[in-house]
Amino acid sequence: MTQSTAQKPEHTEQDPKPHVLTLPLEAAQTDRQPHSYERWLVAKLMRMAGSPPIQFRLWNGEVIEPEGQEPRFVLHLLDPKALYSLVANPNLAFGDLYSAGRLEVEGDLPDLMETLYRSVHSAREQWPRWLDALWRNHNPRPTGITEAKENIHHHYDLGNEFYQLWLDRAEMQYTCAYYEQPDLTLEQAQLAKLEHVCRKLRLKPGMTVVEAGCGWGGLARYMARNYGVKVHAYNISREQLAFARSEASRQNLDHLIDYVEDDYRNISGQYDAFVSIGMLEHVGKANYPALSELIKRSLKPDGLALLHSIGRNRPMLMNAWIEKRIFPGAYPPSIGEFIEICELGDFSVLDVENLRLHYAQTLSHWMDRFTENQDQVSAMYDEHFTRAWRMYLAGSIAAFRAGSLQLFQVVFSHGSNNRLPQNRRDLYGTAAAPEDA
Repeated sequence: MTQSTAQKPEHTEQDPKPHVLTLPLEAAQTDRQPHSYERWLVAKLMRMAGSPPIQFRLWNGEVIEPEGQEPRFVLHLLDPKALYSLVANPNLAFGDLYSAGRLEVEGDLPDLMETLYRSVHSAREQWPRWLDALWRNHNPRPTGITEAKENIHHHYDLGNEFYQLWLDRAEMQYTCAYYEQPDLTLEQAQLAKLEHVCRKLRLKPGMTVVEAGCGWGGLARYMARNYGVKVHAYNISREQLAFARSEASRQNLDHLIDYVEDDYRNISGQYDAFVSIGMLEHVGKANYPALSELIKRSLKPDGLALLHSIGRNRPMLMNAWIEKRIFPGAYPPSIGEFIEICELGDFSVLDVENLRLHYAQTLSHWMDRFTENQDQVSAMYDEHFTRAWRMYLAGSIAAFRAGSLQLFQVVFSHGSNNRLPQNRRDLYGTAAAPEDA
């Protein structure tokens, strides 16, 4: 077995370790005919997946049709070992095989993945227990302070130039946008998301805000620029913080923003608002009690908190391939696990909004831009890296469309706080999105 290593073209002396994506690559063996039991394995695999409208093309060109329906997609397995990997654990192998070029797809990739997710979800109730155990996803990697830094380094420190190829050009948001009108551009929708969050927090000039996990710093800059608040924004990604500080200086906002290179667990002080956009997925369920206690001591008596996170309708582990190759340590909480954070701190939940389809649209915009720049991505890393990220984006689009993933925004406050809004009218009095971006 050989390994594909996708390496960032440049890394600093402070951070000499290259960022890699390791994939199993096998030499494609195409010099024999499929055995009869291999054809049976394909048919059995498709029945276990709920008989989706997929045609299989084997390494010798032989075709296996779906049962009783016209195919909408074609999966081409380029070698026999690819079949055995897929049968052994499709949750891990499908992404690996596609990334390695050992499985090719004919048809729209997000549509294929959505079809598979829906079909498998319906069929899973009929699986024998041994199959559920065989194909299970594994527990996420630990998310202690040291491990969290390694996990974030793996994903977010790939290089700012990589993310700039396909994220919005307004504030570099790598989280769900807010499409209050379906025809918004990505830039408009991301700025609308930032405005929507600020309105939910009822920000006013002179307030103090602490942000846990600030990404490239766009929310902090938006809050400082448009609401005149003082922001302390925590992050452990050196790449992101370098970009954030540079932009704050360029926009003459650095007197209002303190970008802190530290773990969220080390937040100190009290603030009028606590906000975290897209970090909870990386916290780990075991750390929810500590996070709840942190928010409780960080929030002033009349303060408001907002958590924005990918989630689930019920507890479920992250897809094995996503957790192993793309997002180590990731665990999207169910809505019950999400609310448990509020219960542990005796908080009052004020608002819960689900932006699931907004995230599907955000991801579609990202994938369009990623596809436009895929040659440049391959030049920066390699073709296997590009295929892996194409699979990641397509699978994520499909998961939000199919309802496998949700996107929750939850607003809450201390249970004793009586200075609360009587309604939500102020959230929607004017458009959140700018006319242009």
